[in-house]
Amino acid sequence: MIIQYLIGEFENEVKSTRKLLQAIPEKDLAYKPSPTSWTMGELAQHIATIYYWYVGALTADVYDLAGDNLERAPASDLQGTLALFEQNVEKARAALNTVTEESLRQDWTMKAGDRVVLGPMPRGIVTRGFLFNHLYHHRGEMIVYLRATGNKVPGLYGPTFEESQPG
Repeated sequence: MIIQYLIGEFENEVKSTRKLLQAIPEKDLAYKPSPTSWTMGELAQHIATIYYWYVGALTADVYDLAGDNLERAPASDLQGTLALFEQNVEKARAALNTVTEESLRQDWTMKAGDRVVLGPMPRGIVTRGFLFNHLYHHRGEMIVYLRATGNKVPGLYGPTFEESQPG
């Protein structure tokens, strides 16, 4: 039953992520709120990339980032980021559809070469924390970026504050 809930949440949230990424104007891709922050384009690309990580998190016991060769367009290429998002969603969807109750209980580890980055921990915790919640965190950041640059924020869970105000 939990797998059906995860798939349902995934499908619903893909729609929200798509709306958010499509709301990004090309003119603001270089915006960054502080010297240590990502640009809006880099943040968008990171959001699109998280979907790629579903494959390594859901289909391998050890996921080594050092072995990844995900090709990306420059962060300044919004259409390239949107295409990356769509490609990665398909890969994530396929990986999520391989999950079983048993596989969610199995330990998973993320490495970068010889260094352990995350884990070991049960894949079910990885799915909620590292994949789903990580994505929601960065979407929240993107909403702040959009508002800071005077752009309209799409409603992800109903109308935004601005949309709910009378005339």
